[in-house]
Amino acid sequence: MAKLNELLQSIHVLESWNETNLDITGLAYNSRNVEAGQIFVCIKGFKTDGHAYILEAVSNGASAIIVEDYQEGWDDIPQYRVADSRAALAALSDAFYRHPSQSMKTIGITATNGKTSTSFMTNAILEEHALKTGLIGTVVVKFGDYSEPTKLTTPESLDLHHYFAQMRDQDVSHVTMEVSSSALDLKRVGSVDFDIVTLNNISREHIDLHGSFEEYFNSKASLIREAKEDAWAILNLDDEYSASLVDETKANLLTFSVETGDGDLVCRNLDLSTGRAKFDVEIRKSFTVGATTYEPMIFSIELSTPGYHSVYNSMVAVAVGLLNEIPLETIQKGLKAFGGVERRFEMVFEDDFKILDDHFANYGNINVTLSTLQQMDYNDLKLVYAIRGSRGVTVNRENAEAIAEWAPELGLTEVIATLSDDYTTGKDRVTEEEVEVFQEVMREAGIHVDFYKELDDAIEKGLSEVKADDVVLLAGCQGMDPGAKIALEQLNKARPEMDEEELFKPLKNRVAGIS
Repeated sequence: MAKLNELLQSIHVLESWNETNLDITGLAYNSRNVEAGQIFVCIKGFKTDGHAYILEAVSNGASAIIVEDYQEGWDDIPQYRVADSRAALAALSDAFYRHPSQSMKTIGITATNGKTSTSFMTNAILEEHALKTGLIGTVVVKFGDYSEPTKLTTPESLDLHHYFAQMRDQDVSHVTMEVSSSALDLKRVGSVDFDIVTLNNISREHIDLHGSFEEYFNSKASLIREAKEDAWAILNLDDEYSASLVDETKANLLTFSVETGDGDLVCRNLDLSTGRAKFDVEIRKSFTVGATTYEPMIFSIELSTPGYHSVYNSMVAVAVGLLNEIPLETIQKGLKAFGGVERRFEMVFEDDFKILDDHFANYGNINVTLSTLQQMDYNDLKLVYAIRGSRGVTVNRENAEAIAEWAPELGLTEVIATLSDDYTTGKDRVTEEEVEVFQEVMREAGIHVDFYKELDDAIEKGLSEVKADDVVLLAGCQGMDPGAKIALEQLNKARPEMDEEELFKPLKNRVAGIS
């Protein structure tokens, strides 16, 4: 419960009508969810406009409305006009729940690739230090005994601040969250009190939403540019876009690199021969956080998660660990014990040959995945690729070009491609244009394509040709979500003598493709 006038102090009201200082029981941005005594905030969305649902909201009990455009015919309830109702929703939510993110160390992670893995790695280090943690991202929202699969990478601001309030009530001290470009653009993280922010990498993705790559970058960059003075910003000097923000933030800086050898933290002596990285981290100059001063030194890291991208993700997690004054031994143990996130270069079978599962989302992600394979020891690569559906010709051309560019390095002369018709819905269905552009790029590169409508048939083709010490890479986004389950089921039929429980162990806590 809060007083309306007190909540309104958190936003800039341009005009108001029928002002009354009411008791407010909550907020809502969906008219169907409104309850008695709540403020209804009218959001202009891409498909619907909340202003059109005021009648439903008031009928359900709304006692005040926040609008961007004055609404005639509502002379019996308070109405407040603001310039941006999304920003107002965030500020009002933060005020209603009494600024919960200020009560904990809040870590915001953005990137085109690796947000999920980096947030899980970071959380693993924090938990290894016996801290009470919260985690918000693409896969799950979890804290204490609460765990819920998510629909959005970053929840709407009202839901987000409610999660923070619940975490505060359970004495959570550290929360790690993924911050998507759309969340930044749509003010979902408005009024969040970030203590540590990081931008790891940028490549083409979600361009349709933002209109241009420049706008996409600016959305991501706002997390760094708008960080408070006493926060810390972690930047990757190997990525030109991340590096360009070094002089564009008021926050304290901690920089790192894997390839260039620049920055405060540098990856040295990287060994990826098994697919799982071992390397050293060099602290190149002293810095102080709280009561801890880190002097120049070198310490070792060993990862259980495979992939070159895991090195970059872990460098961010190491930096976050240091900024939280977590002992080096605890950081090392946390990363070593962390088993990975599903469908992020996930090793789902590892016996006489390997099956890897990767979401292969975009040009940058594909480059990192295939560069890891280049550094691994194996005989032959079988690539089973689910073409990315309903993402447009540009994304699919770039994805195909990434495969074609790496093909000579990997000895890849054949790709097994699939529409994955049985496992995709309308929003992920592959269009004729997307098939054509994929095949065009493969033809120009001299790569033979074995084409299958159904995912099961494509995977069966890949497994039928596999030999000792080969790698089968299940690659693709939504269309490949069930791929690991299908592959292991086919392997179970082909090898009935195998321990079934051990075979399906990688699927034990999986969310994607297990319906």
